[in-house]
Amino acid sequence: MPELPEVETRRQYLEASSLYQPIEHILVEDHKLLTVDYETLLGKLVGCSFTGTRRVGKNLFVLTNKPDVILHLHFGMTGDLEYYHSSVGRPKYARIVFAFENGFNLGFICPRKFERVGLVDDIDTYLTRKKIAPDGLAISLPELTARVRRRKSPVKPVLLDQSVVAGLGNWIVDDVLFQAGIHPLTLASSLSDEAMHRLHEAIRHVLTVAIEHEAVYRNFPASFLIHAREWDHSPYEAPDAHRYCPVCQTPIQRTVVGGRTTLYCPVCQPE
Repeated sequence: MPELPEVETRRQYLEASSLYQPIEHILVEDHKLLTVDYETLLGKLVGCSFTGTRRVGKNLFVLTNKPDVILHLHFGMTGDLEYYHSSVGRPKYARIVFAFENGFNLGFICPRKFERVGLVDDIDTYLTRKKIAPDGLAISLPELTARVRRRKSPVKPVLLDQSVVAGLGNWIVDDVLFQAGIHPLTLASSLSDEAMHRLHEAIRHVLTVAIEHEAVYRNFPASFLIHAREWDHSPYEAPDAHRYCPVCQTPIQRTVVGGRTTLYCPVCQPE
């Protein structure tokens, strides 16, 4: 699933390619991908131009020259974007295409059809209605502390809850907890002020590094726990050297927390 760093990369791509180009038509191959009626989508967006973006967690909002017409993109499991000229043909799995008047197109790639496209008229109202918390890169230490400590569950599933902090997926939380030296089963309500400070710093560090490397996992620093993972859709498979903690060389442990596969170092993250 595209996580916050991948969605941020897509946001930057859209801004670099697709702004200030009037929309001539919108092709939707499968209307089930829409959270809005197709005719409404056409009526609201045709003739408009994208003017900017805002990302909150894994949600991408695309602003237009109509203040109350905002495109909402959710990338599901495998969603992506591709900007291309109409002369080269539609990319595979580009099931939704925004055709611009200049002959270029923005394709929303939907291989598994878990992706969604809709419209909102106010981003903050939408976030409140959907109970989406502040973004992982924007949340303050006091707000993170208040949201985390009110939970009496293990800290890992708490951090995965998008109503606590937006944008943290499974591997991100594992690396955040590793960088912060916090065991994934630690009760969120028991975290000290010092632990919360480490946690806040680790969230920003992990997300920033991931964005800088455009979410290409194998290029992350050796100090990241992610190298102990095996990726189903990646040419990279963790060699034996990455089965050990990059700090203390203890074998990385694998367990299940909150129903999710979890990696941690038993020495650097004592229970």
